[in-house]
Amino acid sequence: MIGPKSFDVIVIGGGHAGCEAASAAARAGARTALVTHRFATIGAMSCNPAIGGLGKGHLVREVDALDGLMGRVADAAGIQFRMLNRRKGPAVRGPRAQADRKLYAAAMQAAIAETADLSVVEGEANELIVSNGSVTGIRLVDGNELSAGAVVVTTGTFLRGLIHLGERSWPAGRVGEAPAMGLSASFERAGFTLGRLKTGTPPRIDARSIDFSRAEIQPGSATPLYFSSDPAARDFTTLAERSEPATRYRSRKLR
Repeated sequence: MIGPKSFDVIVIGGGHAGCEAASAAARAGARTALVTHRFATIGAMSCNPAIGGLGKGHLVREVDALDGLMGRVADAAGIQFRMLNRRKGPAVRGPRAQADRKLYAAAMQAAIAETADLSVVEGEANELIVSNGSVTGIRLVDGNELSAGAVVVTTGTFLRGLIHLGERSWPAGRVGEAPAMGLSASFERAGFTLGRLKTGTPPRIDARSIDFSRAEIQPGSATPLYFSSDPAARDFTTLAERSEPATRYRSRKLR
């Protein structure tokens, strides 16, 4: 491993939370390391590439008010912007953007690369280094050690992750990526009790099998509803429409 091995803050994980934590620490003047398996997976979105929504859109704007990244990146990568619950009162409305997954990841990676005092370390965090009851750093799977005054863990679905597909199951952080098994064991040795949260991925539908003439077109807002107050982030190129099949209404009737 080449580069510094001592930092003020180490952040494990390059997802939404990790990018915000690492960026915030660096903006505050802390020498920060963002540890992730690969730089190319920083900012990778889930199977539903949406930012915001009911109960979440206002949080993205609050992150932006604190100079966070997500709002600006969502504006740059957004292809459809909508205000959910528009017919109801302002307290329950939720701005949402559908984003281009590739554009979002590229914009987030660029934002991380441009952040001063922030170094990206490609590797797998394998163990917490604990001294006198305090975490003082981490050990990577290749044996290299990084020291820091604070370690922030944002591992998402990777801690002892498990994928179920039909009747098959296998260890994974997400499809095609390994789970964090060593770090999970390290937490147990430190006295933590581990649990597991379940997420679900809906089945994919082949667009060629859908009769879009029978679907209700759900257009985005005529004027994009930006998350960020920074106009420089508004660099979208394509606005998309979303189709909502009529069968959804029928399935509601059956419930």
